[in-house]
This record gives sequence, structure tokens and C-alpha cells, in this order.
Amino acid sequence: MPVVLLNPEGLPKTEVYRQVAIATGTRQVHIAGQVSCDAQGQLVAEGDLAGQVAQACRNVSTALAAAGASFKDVVRLTFYVVDWKPEQMPDFLAGIERVSQEVHRAPAPATLIGVSTLFAPGYLVEIEATAVVD
Repeated sequence: MPVVLLNPEGLPKTEVYRQVAIATGTRQVHIAGQVSCDAQGQLVAEGDLAGQVAQACRNVSTALAAAGASFKDVVRLTFYVVDWKPEQMPDFLAGIERVSQEVHRAPAPATLIGVSTLFAPGYLVEIEATAVVD
């Protein structure tokens, strides 16, 4: 298996992500920030953080598949969320849960960064991914 995810002793344990990814593959895949849009570039789930997180994860999955990878190969995720507030966490997690089985999401190391805006109005989340495959 090219990626091992773990939460080492001495660091907080979480089910949503792991603190460490150990990758042994030889090919890196870097996915540009994916937002909540359809194949025609139209915004999906306007005003709905959970819906946008789910669609952006689907788009990451599509991009990974084009490179011969999947979420099981992901070693790093970065989430950018517009006007982030901690009380948004339930909606954010609901979006991840909504799509986890569909995209076979693995709990890779992740960072969530609050931003004031993304590239266009209406987009609430953008997700970057890095994967390693053999």
C-alpha cells in the first residue's frame, strides 16, 4: 500500500483526518483547488456549505481518477473556506460525510484555512489535494 495514515501517540486522535501520511509511491499527483461546480463550470449548491463541500470532494475524486489515483492515495488535503467560523464545523463535516462513501474518502492529513473570498462570488469552499501512487 503506497499510503499509510496514522495518528501517533502524543497527538490528538480524530476520525475526520489523520495527523501523518507516510507515502512510498513514486509518482506525485497535485490537484488544483476544486470548487463546487459542475462539468460546465456552473456553481452547485449555492449558499449551502455542506453541499459545496460534497461537490468539491466529488470534483477532487474526478481529478484524482484522471491521474490514475483515488482518495486512498491522498497524502494531503487543504480546505479553504470563505468567512470560516468554528460554528460552521457541523455543516462542513456533514458535507464530507455526505460524500465519503461515494468517493471512498480516506482520512488524510488536512488543513482548513479561513479566507475572505475565493475566485468568484458564491463559492464557499475550495479543496487542494496531493496524492502519491506507485
